[in-house]
Amino acid sequence: MHSATIHPASTTPPPHIEGHFQSSETVRDIVIGLSDGLTVPFALAAGLSGAVSSSRIVVLAGLAEIAAGSIAMGLGGYLAARGDAEHYASERLREEREVVERTHDEEEEIYEIFEQYHVSRESAAPVLAALKQNPTAWVDFMMRFELGLEEPAPNRAHRSALTIAGSYIAGGLIPLLPYMLVAANEDALKLSVVITLLALAIFGALKGKLVGTGWLRNALQTLITGGIAAAAAYTLARLLNGHS
Repeated sequence: MHSATIHPASTTPPPHIEGHFQSSETVRDIVIGLSDGLTVPFALAAGLSGAVSSSRIVVLAGLAEIAAGSIAMGLGGYLAARGDAEHYASERLREEREVVERTHDEEEEIYEIFEQYHVSRESAAPVLAALKQNPTAWVDFMMRFELGLEEPAPNRAHRSALTIAGSYIAGGLIPLLPYMLVAANEDALKLSVVITLLALAIFGALKGKLVGTGWLRNALQTLITGGIAAAAAYTLARLLNGHS
């Protein structure tokens, strides 16, 4: 009878999973759209509530602002993303020329980059030799570590525009919703304040959680910013309406 072979328990450690947050550009676009979408229409509705007594006027003006604001914000995001892509393309062409026409200068720049991380020239030399065998990787290395540029994702400009505009619309409808449902302007204003400040706090907390900057601090920041904007607009409208 053969004895059973006992295999030692596997000691292979579990794979390491990075906890860094990805898709930062999309999150940035959502933050830009939502923060302005919640704040600007909220301030406008509060300001109009201090000057007019009709919820219908507040809703119409708010919807017009949301339409104009989402287009403007989306266009701004599109142009910014297009500018980033064009800047990256032009800088990459320049680096591709320099690794051919100014090879020695580019080699020295490689050493300077490694010196920032306290890596000696002798230790960096094999890396440089490997990069010289692959010009594309060399250019990629220089773009990232010399210029600090990452290649934009394809169709980044269109996605940025749609994300910002959609987030702006979603955020802007929140403070207007009470005016659509409640006929009394003062009651609609009170409900809008409660709902919007709650939305601002939740939005700020989620943003802080995602980017790792602290949910409570971000919640308070967005809450205070939106509250101050709405209070200032409402007070100014009441003052101007009182002197009209």
